[in-house]
Amino acid sequence: MPGVTPLVRIQRQDFNVADEIARLTRGRGDVGAVVTFTGLCRDDGGRLAALELEHYPGMAEAEIMRIAVEAAGRWPVTGITAIHRFGKIRPGENIVLVVTASAHRRAAFEAADFLMDYLKSKAPFWKKEHLAGGQAGAWVEAKTSDARAAARWNES
Repeated sequence: MPGVTPLVRIQRQDFNVADEIARLTRGRGDVGAVVTFTGLCRDDGGRLAALELEHYPGMAEAEIMRIAVEAAGRWPVTGITAIHRFGKIRPGENIVLVVTASAHRRAAFEAADFLMDYLKSKAPFWKKEHLAGGQAGAWVEAKTSDARAAARWNES
């Protein structure tokens, strides 16, 4: 849908899903569907005390905006929000939020799925594990499964 400007934020503080949905839908009679995805920090079976996420300021926002603008061009959405946190995040806490709004559900689902696939594989974030019990953790390597998921959007 022409004129859709995605909202992209990278922030240390938590976000409120209900507030973000309200921002996208308030006063809009053209919204018939809202899809949200919230990514949480797992504890990996009690092994993980926290994930520390770092990003390259400016570059991360620009890359996420590029992906969100591409999603807005592919599907007839009425709004897109992408929020990614950085800093030390404990198990059970929010890491990422994607909200897509559209007149119809299919466009909202597909735009959200596309955006998350690209966030997982292309957004410039680095994750370091902090292990329970204070043991030293390691930087998390990118997963080939995430790259394959993003690549499917390039197929005809």
